[in-house]
Amino acid sequence: MSNAFVTGGSGFIGRVLVRRLIAEGHSVTVLVRSDASADTVTGLGAEAVRGDLNDASTWRDAVIGNDVLFHLAAETDITADRARQQLVTVQGTQAAVDAARYAGVPRFVHCGSEAALLAGDPLIDIDETAPLRPDSEAAYSATKAQAEQIVLDANTAEFATVSIRPRFVWGPESFLIEGLAQAAKAGEFAWIAGGRHTTDITFVDNAVEGLILGWHRGTPGEAYFITDQHPVILRDFLETQFALYGVDADIPDIDADTAAQVVPVPARWFLGQECTLRTEKSVADLGYSPIVTHDAGIEAVRVFLSASRA
Repeated sequence: MSNAFVTGGSGFIGRVLVRRLIAEGHSVTVLVRSDASADTVTGLGAEAVRGDLNDASTWRDAVIGNDVLFHLAAETDITADRARQQLVTVQGTQAAVDAARYAGVPRFVHCGSEAALLAGDPLIDIDETAPLRPDSEAAYSATKAQAEQIVLDANTAEFATVSIRPRFVWGPESFLIEGLAQAAKAGEFAWIAGGRHTTDITFVDNAVEGLILGWHRGTPGEAYFITDQHPVILRDFLETQFALYGVDADIPDIDADTAAQVVPVPARWFLGQECTLRTEKSVADLGYSPIVTHDAGIEAVRVFLSASRA
């Protein structure tokens, strides 16, 4: 069995990754910044190490002896200002790369996003040859692109780096779906141009499957899209989720021109554009296939929400 170090291990995807690694018999250490995060990861069976993500000197010694570093920590608030995105997502990624190299970790797996490619045009049937967009007007997208470039540029014969890009990660405890449901309940959500856009999505366990495969099989210096391989109509998917979350409010429609005035990027792109991603590279290089079906994922959310209300 191996030793794995995880940043962002107390987050939505991170908790599922930590559980998976521990279930497979690996020893897991997680960087945390608060007592609450420490309690979360120790409750999962991992060791918590306190440190400042942006100051690698506060935690890099704890990385020594690990076989892989999974970097999931990033600014997840897409409305955060550019300075905050730059600090957490870009500088934090550089610090994680620096810590891994200092510690002599041979493998670095980054949790990226298709958002790193968003700059205004929809992503339709694209593969990994599509360029990163550090020039995007959306700070979230620009900084995700910068962070991934740091990771891929760091790849060497002695330090293998891989970026895994899940799209629209969902599942039990999804802060994204919960946030959209709360907005709908509060009358702060609308369907952009009807919301009937085709989009890829990724159940959280499938995202973690991609991260694990990226560790074991990913070609150094490469990025990979990971999805459920089950495109959905955004409105249909979210209406199903909203019903599970108890949303009974009428949700209005707004046209694209109005959305351009009132919905900031990248939220307008996420919710108002088609997004379909090719996964042939992940299948060929990683041997990837989803481990949770769409229907099983919906049922898992239903069961979780029912249990949480009991």
